Amino acid sequence: MPSATSSNANSGDEVITKFTNCLLLDPNALTLTNSDLWVSSLTGRILSSQVLFYGIHRVPDEIVDLGGRILAPGLIDVQLNGAFGFNFSDIPENPSEYGKILRQVNKRLVETGVTSYVPTLTSSPQEVYRNALPFLGPSGAERISEDGAESLGAHVEGPFISPSKNGIHPVPVLKTAPNGYRDLEAMYGAENINPITSPNGTVLPPKIRKLTAAPEVLFDLEETITKLTGRGIVYSIGHTEATYELATSAISAGATMITHLFNAMAPLHHRNPGVFGTLGTPPSPSRPFFGLIADSIHLHPTTIKIAYSTHPTGCILVTDAMHLVGLPDGCYSWSGDRIVKNGSKLTLEGTDKIAGSSITLIECVSNFLNWTGCSVQEAVRAVTWTPARMLGLEGIKGGVEEGGDADLVVVDLLEDESGKKDMKINQVWKFGKKVWGRV
Repeated sequence: MPSATSSNANSGDEVITKFTNCLLLDPNALTLTNSDLWVSSLTGRILSSQVLFYGIHRVPDEIVDLGGRILAPGLIDVQLNGAFGFNFSDIPENPSEYGKILRQVNKRLVETGVTSYVPTLTSSPQEVYRNALPFLGPSGAERISEDGAESLGAHVEGPFISPSKNGIHPVPVLKTAPNGYRDLEAMYGAENINPITSPNGTVLPPKIRKLTAAPEVLFDLEETITKLTGRGIVYSIGHTEATYELATSAISAGATMITHLFNAMAPLHHRNPGVFGTLGTPPSPSRPFFGLIADSIHLHPTTIKIAYSTHPTGCILVTDAMHLVGLPDGCYSWSGDRIVKNGSKLTLEGTDKIAGSSITLIECVSNFLNWTGCSVQEAVRAVTWTPARMLGLEGIKGGVEEGGDADLVVVDLLEDESGKKDMKINQVWKFGKKVWGRV
């Protein structure tokens, strides 16, 4: 068991914690070294041990001996539809209850190792976006550890998607955008898709952080993408019949992400490589990031290995998890349909149609580690450093560099007789404070 010792040498509200006897995983440098790490509970950031110990002769208030375990950045899930019985696209009968339920989910979600996430709204009527988005914007400004997992801004997946690649998104609510950005603004609300100025004069980012749309349903594609990215919103290609040429045009206009690669898009063909073909371009800053659902249901393990080998530094593992994460197997209502949960597999009742996932992100990491043969550092990079880069948060989230947020997980790496690896969350720290630990 990890152990902790405390010192009363320092007073005040700040607690400086030193992690020792651990394997520090740096997903940027791809290193796993026997190193110490110091964090502050006051700033919620990672500190320089050299400056503290040798510069100002500060000793830690608490020393945490991790017993040789891995210490890594907190996990980031950039496509999560809900958890623990709450679907982000379902508005309670009393809409004012939405925020209360969301806070409860955040406190439980952090137990899975996810310290930051991008809550996803699937294709819905306009009123759903107007009621939900005000609660789903970036939530970490006050840096309260006890709040649990932090929203980095909402992901709107639809309704501007192809009806032929809708997955389980209801076709009646799908839209085209003949007026380009104006139609997006009308659907989601100007106050949610544009920056706003607070009463004290501070410019706040949009509630929306990422938007998935099919390029073929967006008119004035280049102008629309330019307006989105100019507001700090990631445009992601998804649920689309787009050809390689159209996908390339979207990327040239500023698209930087592909939503759940291979799923709900035209397949790879030797004469039309489709969206996947954009990963085959020479390495460049414009080569897109891409999401993979490593649950053995959405994708075959070999397909995941091929995609990762094509563009390792662009690979982001996502759960695409539904609200059934954390619930027992059974049949559950969802948007007028019924979803059957059998382990991590979700299907529409009476069909074989995949209805999202109920896997956790650390389980995806374990699967990815076994299927690709990559290193632990590379597997963890796909849920930390890479999603942080995609969101423009490199140096803030997803790393262990000085000055970054002290969002951390302590991980047990297990291996059975056959060599199969399994990663388990042992502790979770948010903004320099321990918020969960395995008993």
